[in-house]
Amino acid sequence: MNCEHADPADLDALRAAFDVDDGGASALGWDAVRAFEAEHGIVLPEPYRTFVAEITDGSYSGPPEYGLLSLAELPGDWGDDGQERDPGKPFPLTEAWLWEDDPEPSDGDDELIERVHNHGSLVLGTDGCAMNWHLVVTGPHRGHVWLITDVGAVPFGAEFGHTTADPGFAGWVRHWAANKPWHDAA
Repeated sequence: MNCEHADPADLDALRAAFDVDDGGASALGWDAVRAFEAEHGIVLPEPYRTFVAEITDGSYSGPPEYGLLSLAELPGDWGDDGQERDPGKPFPLTEAWLWEDDPEPSDGDDELIERVHNHGSLVLGTDGCAMNWHLVVTGPHRGHVWLITDVGAVPFGAEFGHTTADPGFAGWVRHWAANKPWHDAA
């Protein structure tokens, strides 16, 4: 997984997975991507950065269940708990954490859970029922995709033991695209 340079093969796979054929009309463009990055003090990880700049900024056609959100958009069921999202602050986790099953919760767990939901990531989309996919944009897990729910957070990718797929945005999309016929038939 290379977060600094977009692999042309990854970009081709992303174009094919999302079936985008609008000549880049649905993409943000580089000026808008750089403005977003400057506003938040981040650099988006590749290949997501090139994807939103040149291919498309969101799509109903695919992952996750309710489609890929546009940059900085939140799912409709996100709610308004008064917490500010700050992608420029480091994402706080480096391993899976199921806080619902934590036998000895600490006093700082609620604050850490808020940071897991709101710091260092972009919300890619939702599978519904507060199951949201995040792309980590800051911290040690920059470039990785995480499933963050109301009960815990799990990184996506074979190296974490939760799937056989490659990590990162391209691996996440490839995994979805490989399973799409099964998914559509369900």
